[in-house]
Amino acid sequence: MKIVNTLSGILSANQFTTENLPDLEKKLFFEGPRRRPYLVRFTVLIILSAIIASGGVVASSTATVIGAMIVAPLMTPILATTAALVMGRLKSAMRSILIVVVGIILVVFVSWFIGAISISVISFETNNEIAARISPDLTDLMVALAAGAAGAFALSRDDVADSLPGVAIAIALVPPLCVVGISLSATQWSAAFGASLLFLTNLLSILLAGGAVFALLNLGRAAIAGQDLTQEGRRKAYTYITIGVLLVAIPLALTTYRVGRDAFLESQVISVTEDWLVESESELKLAGVTVNGDDVRIVVHGFSEPQLIENLGADLSTQVPRLDNFTMSINVSRELPIPKGGENG
Repeated sequence: MKIVNTLSGILSANQFTTENLPDLEKKLFFEGPRRRPYLVRFTVLIILSAIIASGGVVASSTATVIGAMIVAPLMTPILATTAALVMGRLKSAMRSILIVVVGIILVVFVSWFIGAISISVISFETNNEIAARISPDLTDLMVALAAGAAGAFALSRDDVADSLPGVAIAIALVPPLCVVGISLSATQWSAAFGASLLFLTNLLSILLAGGAVFALLNLGRAAIAGQDLTQEGRRKAYTYITIGVLLVAIPLALTTYRVGRDAFLESQVISVTEDWLVESESELKLAGVTVNGDDVRIVVHGFSEPQLIENLGADLSTQVPRLDNFTMSINVSRELPIPKGGENG
């Protein structure tokens, strides 16, 4: 009950009014003579952020990618879209979402071009910046919803507006699009799909969570004058957004299940392999285990060939029956004497 009262107090203290509405409109909507300069700034920043992020992805540089997140201007038109829907301003919502679509196209094109002309060999298996964005799960949805709510709340208060760059870093809009473009340039369709799913998750989450926060802060009531979107129209718009979030959640849930299943099976294989190494009194050391579907790859290091490997196969078949194919990679090192000069002559 105390938590409910606290939340109610926070919402009451941050309600939108007709007096502070112009400040929000100035941050989100660029009409009249302000429109052209804004579009120029947006275009320049979106292209530069795409170049920076693409370079960071190709070089697998986390710091560079973070810099691109701060520069990227996509968060503003997305929040403008959801705010316009809450305010009942259909034309403003359509203009804002059009800016978002143009930004998406620019980022994908720029990153595709950089991927196509890159002289670096891009590994889609070992590049951390790519790997982190091609298998989104429910955790990404949770983060995106929280970030969307945080962005909307930050816009409602001037004293927390400085938090917006942090929100942009947390939700990462441009980097997934860059991975899409780079993947397309390398004809890596699966990676392109995964990164597209992550971006769509982030986009819909901002629209849904941001709209919910704006609605709770009575933005619609404060902007009731001059609406060109009916209450039913707004309800339909957010119904479609909610359906989109739920549809996105399905593949995310499947990915989450697969990752959790593989992690559990990996821990089982590690335990069985370590027991086998002890029982066989082997000098080999377990270096790693990778589970991919029903295939398992065990990597060991040592100075000798493994003994009683059939026992390991029997143990794995008994204790981890859900897995079919087991493969062991052995990195065997040997010490070789180096003959001194002249000894062979």
